[in-house]
Amino acid sequence: MERKRILVVGLGLIGASLSMALQGFEDYEVVGAVRSRSTYDKAVAKRAADRVTFDHAAELPGADVVILCQDPAGIIGFLRDNRERFKPGCLVCDVCGVKTAVMRAAECLPDSVDFIGCHPMAGKEVSGIDNAEGTLFRNTHFIVTPGPRATPEHLDLLHRMADWCQFGDVIETTPERHDEMIAYTSQMMHVIAVSVCDNEELFSCMGFEGGSFRDCTRVAALDPAMWTQLFTLNAPALSKMVSELEARIHQYRTAIESNDRETLRTMLAHASDRKKQINLERARGDDVHPKF
Repeated sequence: MERKRILVVGLGLIGASLSMALQGFEDYEVVGAVRSRSTYDKAVAKRAADRVTFDHAAELPGADVVILCQDPAGIIGFLRDNRERFKPGCLVCDVCGVKTAVMRAAECLPDSVDFIGCHPMAGKEVSGIDNAEGTLFRNTHFIVTPGPRATPEHLDLLHRMADWCQFGDVIETTPERHDEMIAYTSQMMHVIAVSVCDNEELFSCMGFEGGSFRDCTRVAALDPAMWTQLFTLNAPALSKMVSELEARIHQYRTAIESNDRETLRTMLAHASDRKKQINLERARGDDVHPKF
């Protein structure tokens, strides 16, 4: 009996890690599709998949599950260019950090193809297959944004795949709510980090950085091309969050400039209490299921 097939398109950090984590899952063969000879050679040496190929087009008609792990523009283009190649009845999903734009692009697929948006909440400051590992997703959140045609069978399959990869949980939400939350918890943090690193004092202050500075700027060494796509594809939600942040920073600046210690103390106490509360909830395990 021929094995079922999972095709992972794009073996970067997330794609290769998923491909490695999924090997041995039920009766599926895991095939990794790549474009460059360098990635191909590394994938073979790393045993990142059961089989590695340059020819995704030849694999698509026989793939029961297709996981798109390119950058956002690559995923959107792949859906458009290959919409007639997917196997009828297959599950197509992605790992992109924005969901509304990708789900909209997936509307081009035939009715026989089930697209479910996904976002594994895992990563590193470094990218590429060299940094991939099969344990990357252990105890992390797996966000799922089902489309209108999502079947219970495919949702159950995703839950089983997530369990095999050792995700901590699977959270279902809407693409819009996902993008609002990610704008706040991830994308705005990257805006802050790169803004801090734009300051002309960066190099002159070397040796004076404390842990708070390193924590704040940890994600600033990002991939500019990819994050340009992520920021612009989620512009409505992200611009709203940045605007609200600007207003709060302006309040702090006003209190500092006017030496208004009472207002400053009140603002600091309010924020500090909120942070302590969320720390306490995490310590109790209350954040096991995010409040989407």
